[in-house]
Amino acid sequence: MSLISVKEVSKQYNGHKALDKVSLTVPEGTVFGLLGPNGAGKTTLIRIINRITAPDEGIVFFDGQPLSATHISQIGYLPEERGLYKKMKAGEQALYLARLKGLSHDEALRRLKSWFTRLQIQDWWNRKVEELSKGMQQKLQFVVTVVHKPRLLILDEPFSGFDPINTDLIKKEILRVKAEGTTVVLSTHDMGSVEELCDNIALINRARVILQGNVHEIKAGYSKNLFDVHTRNELSIQLLSSLDAQSFELLSSSTRNGHHIYTFEIGYGQSPNHLLQAILPYAEILEFYEKLPSMHDIFVSAVKQQPINYPA
Repeated sequence: MSLISVKEVSKQYNGHKALDKVSLTVPEGTVFGLLGPNGAGKTTLIRIINRITAPDEGIVFFDGQPLSATHISQIGYLPEERGLYKKMKAGEQALYLARLKGLSHDEALRRLKSWFTRLQIQDWWNRKVEELSKGMQQKLQFVVTVVHKPRLLILDEPFSGFDPINTDLIKKEILRVKAEGTTVVLSTHDMGSVEELCDNIALINRARVILQGNVHEIKAGYSKNLFDVHTRNELSIQLLSSLDAQSFELLSSSTRNGHHIYTFEIGYGQSPNHLLQAILPYAEILEFYEKLPSMHDIFVSAVKQQPINYPA
């Protein structure tokens, strides 16, 4: 079941088409990656879902109903361009913003205290925002975005400005709120985070959706039937020739940490099991896995409409 459905949405600014008949669905209870190069139309779509602006054509549905002002209280939005009142104390500001989300004073205070502790900023409750580092301010902004437990959480480049430790901390919190039932729309250029967090994606380029679906299915769809075999001992020339004759083409070989790594393309009529059976009598196999393209490679290939060049 989808929480958000975008149907044939178009938007134009001063003769420039920002969105051109965009349609996509965001399954409920998932992390959905909204991807695309700069200027593709992602921010325009996010603004439409938040009712900051309206589409020229098309319609957005929230939980099966046309998106309306009544749904906004169920959405949390962390924009790429952050905005906090620098002279206010962190706790005071968070409490004020939580009350605007409809929480009572006591409930807002209880939730905020828990979040401040979880994100390790409890010691900054009575400090002015301008005294906080950029990373601390990012954490504060994240807290006020999620404190009202929105059904839909929209995060635009949420890891910007974070060091690796705090990036991992926020990733864990994203997965935690997902596990609690929140649907997350994640807009980011960090394809590693997409692979780590996202269940489904939509890739927008030049105002149109050019690719969408389940991350694992998309990667499998771009698969070239390549497999890596790690062995303890080196494969003989005779064995490699025999494998080639059986439609197991060796594309590359290397040595790393004393292990021998071979990349094979499995030809028509053969299978990974057949490759394993052919090698097992002659080598100790340490690892064996399909070599799938990364989301980075798929992103570049889809946007540039070029085939993927697999690294050796």
